[in-house]
Amino acid sequence: MSVSPQTPPPGATAVLVLADGSIYWGRGAGAEGTAIGEVCFNTSITGYQEIMTDASYAGQIITFTFPHIGNVGTNFEDIETKTPAARGCVFRADITEPANWRAVGHLNGWLQAQNLVAITGVDTRKLTRHIRDGGAPTGVIAHASDGTFDIPALIKEAKAWPGLEGMDLAKTVTCAQTYPWDGEADWSLEHGYATQDKQGVHVVAVDFGAKLNILRCLAAAGCKVTVVPATATAEDILGHKPNGVFLSNGPGDPAATGEYAVPMIKDLIANGLPMFGICLGHQLLSLALGAKTKKMHMGHRGANHPVKDLATGTVEITSQNHGFVVDRDTLPKDIIETHTSLFDGTLEGIRVDKKPIFSVQHHPEASPGPQDSHYLFERFMDHIKKAA
Repeated sequence: MSVSPQTPPPGATAVLVLADGSIYWGRGAGAEGTAIGEVCFNTSITGYQEIMTDASYAGQIITFTFPHIGNVGTNFEDIETKTPAARGCVFRADITEPANWRAVGHLNGWLQAQNLVAITGVDTRKLTRHIRDGGAPTGVIAHASDGTFDIPALIKEAKAWPGLEGMDLAKTVTCAQTYPWDGEADWSLEHGYATQDKQGVHVVAVDFGAKLNILRCLAAAGCKVTVVPATATAEDILGHKPNGVFLSNGPGDPAATGEYAVPMIKDLIANGLPMFGICLGHQLLSLALGAKTKKMHMGHRGANHPVKDLATGTVEITSQNHGFVVDRDTLPKDIIETHTSLFDGTLEGIRVDKKPIFSVQHHPEASPGPQDSHYLFERFMDHIKKAA
């Protein structure tokens, strides 16, 4: 007997429904309920806990292309924000049992505790091809232990969601108030995260959705770090008397966040302070310099993206997570392109001619991912020392 696409197959306790009517049945994991967002895919083979706690995934459902998820369990160290902003997760296979000495819990229990809805048993190759060919769609995950779903209502809900264009999500994930970073820095096998005892230059990090490992990298480079909310003004930031300013990663449409962030960044540029931005911070800096951003077809998300440093010719393997990109054709003449993607040729980095200001689209903090781009933190420090 054939089964209607809208009729659950035997054993189905979850479904992923896309706005175009596509239906993917599976087994529920994590919390019961529904989750709506933009469906994207990440090609990393490690670091699922870091990925799911990256605030840049606000408003998104993450499809993992690697089939085996859960084998290292979960722990209290591999997190990038205390409250995950991702909407839900899609897995190929059932969550595997932990088999790692650092594990303190099962991934499924962690998902439940974080109120994250997930679905397993999905043909993630088929779903990834769907995203690759048609762009990142809106979707709804529904998880119900009794296997009862109102498919037409879920399709309607998916169609009604407005999408990420025009959404300012930085305000939903930024810190509520200014705070000093406590000095947690490099991680080692023997001791876990080290505590930084020597603090040199003072850096203000603007939190648009900052990953914790970025703050650790700044601390490890010798910075005293003060974190301020995304809505901080230039006057607020300059009041801390920083030696440099860092613009963090974050979610949503940079043009929407730029309505309040761009005036602040313009004032800082005029002040002449060294600045370093990554991901959303890179996009916001570019907007402040006069460039424009645009939505990508499917975005870059993974830990194996090759990027070329145009000054040295070096190819770096980078960690990435972004759905918007700076349009290189809109860069002003005094803005120099420094890095380019070897996947699709998109812009991956800029610097301002004759000023200590630069940014990259990828994630040099490498959490998860390779550490090829860690040198960018040292470059930031060099700019600060020269400007002192």
